[in-house]
Amino acid sequence: MPVLNERGYLRRAVETVLAQDVAGPTELILALGPSTDGTSDLARDLSRQDARVVLVDNPAADIPVGLNLAIRAGRYPTIVRVDAHSELEPDYTTRALAALDRARAANVGGVMKAEGRTPFQRAVARAYNSPIGLGGGAYHGGTQEGEAESAYLGVMRRAVLDEVGLFDETIRRGEDWELNLRIRRAGYRVWFDPSLAVTYWPRESWTRLVRQFSATGRWRGELVRRFGRGNSLRFFAPPALVLTILLAVVVGVLQLTGVIHGWASVAASVVYLPIVAYAALIAAVAIGPGGGRGWRDKLWTAAVLPTMHLSWGWGFVVGLVRGAHDTVDTSRLGSRNTPLP
Repeated sequence: MPVLNERGYLRRAVETVLAQDVAGPTELILALGPSTDGTSDLARDLSRQDARVVLVDNPAADIPVGLNLAIRAGRYPTIVRVDAHSELEPDYTTRALAALDRARAANVGGVMKAEGRTPFQRAVARAYNSPIGLGGGAYHGGTQEGEAESAYLGVMRRAVLDEVGLFDETIRRGEDWELNLRIRRAGYRVWFDPSLAVTYWPRESWTRLVRQFSATGRWRGELVRRFGRGNSLRFFAPPALVLTILLAVVVGVLQLTGVIHGWASVAASVVYLPIVAYAALIAAVAIGPGGGRGWRDKLWTAAVLPTMHLSWGWGFVVGLVRGAHDTVDTSRLGSRNTPLP
């Protein structure tokens, strides 16, 4: 479990891991980044309370670096990746191990079940759980068990990781997708089991959400630069939306200034149609059952969806053109998370 500024979530996350009903020895290795909110002190307390909690320092604060440090410190043949913003059901690991054997897979993952407490966080959770929000990946609400492109978090065979290599430490976002690409290219299965669900608590504020999705989009652009056709077509929808909006702005300026007029202006107005269709889709999702119960929730849903799409899409365009370089997700820096009830 990589950890950075998670004081409000860490205790519950650790409790659900330690409560796993597994027939065999287990350990939980926390890779501690340089937190500023007391998270490391809490982690040390948790380690003193239970010898299964092992601490390793991750001064770089990068997720793939922390994951590799934790994996190398591990003693057992199965790696269960967990997140400090997640909660597991008691039988999660047992059922994942059974799925590994049943499917003869190298990595098994399930559904990211996002939840929220505030109106904003609930709106983000609805976006995560909707195929409109994050593009319909299997772990965002899939129902059909089978081979998958990637796995959310993942329960992995250590021997396969040793063979293909651990997480690529040059990739700061999307590192799980890239690792699963190598696993699949080595001839192993990545398996999706919808009966496995992990509770995930998304970002709590607008600025943190924008920073998270901008960084993720930029790294996806970098991954397209590196791996080309290995990337799913669904990743290109948000940048296509951003480019369409930019083109519409240019066309609008040219129409208003009279540079294009008459039938040429009418023909150019076709560029507005995808934007109108997108706005109608967002409105339909927000107003419909998926938008929440009250009008406040529905309005937040209508605001959150384009925020996620546009920040991710713009980050993708920048990453594709310029690369990701040292881009990091700063949405956890200086966090003051409210403890869960």
